[in-house]
Amino acid sequence: MSPYRASRLHALRTALDERILVIDGAMGTSIQGYPLGEGDFRNSRLADHPDDLFGNNDLLCLTRPDVIREIHDSFLAAGADIVCTNTFNATTISQADYGTGFLAGELNVAGARLAREAADAAMAVDPERVCWVAGVLGPTNRTASISPDVENPAHRNVTYDDLRIAYAEAIDGLVEGGADVILVETVFDTLNAKAALFAIAEYRERHSVDLPVMISGTVTDQSGRTLTGQTIEAFWNSVRH
Repeated sequence: MSPYRASRLHALRTALDERILVIDGAMGTSIQGYPLGEGDFRNSRLADHPDDLFGNNDLLCLTRPDVIREIHDSFLAAGADIVCTNTFNATTISQADYGTGFLAGELNVAGARLAREAADAAMAVDPERVCWVAGVLGPTNRTASISPDVENPAHRNVTYDDLRIAYAEAIDGLVEGGADVILVETVFDTLNAKAALFAIAEYRERHSVDLPVMISGTVTDQSGRTLTGQTIEAFWNSVRH
């Protein structure tokens, strides 16, 4: 671990003991505020890509980094302590819908670097300030606990190992790009989250590195439960270890 990253993590734990830290706002709706078209989601490598790419927001880390950087800058200017990478769907599993799974690793590196550059710029303006980057692991567009086929409750369109492998690649890229923390984001299926957390544990062991974790769970309705039926307390007890 570099001395610079080690100092940021020490400052993070000190700050968490002293106050509530403010995370940034929604990346997706911020992107929707820009007049983007299909061409904005393509670069020279994707010029002849056969699938529509509009709406694949993670690609903007490569094709319109200026937009993503501007969004990070705006949240930091508003006072955010932590900015999240634009990598919600930057796994081979989620990118498969667009035929761009081959870019997953690169997207995570680029997303983390854009957020890191924005955070470093904000810190340069105010040397008393420390800003952190949360590397986002989204839930993917598949669920390991529920069948997508109502006729076959036992069917699954993704396995635990599929998820673990995809998350491992994403984590490699996020840390390489400069993420301080890994954020397991918008969890609706605890088994998906466990695959992400296991991949993080494997990364920590493999690299002997301090890698803090945040988990963002999603309650789907007024029942107070996740999509896969857990209460907040049950979800926490499933992942607290």
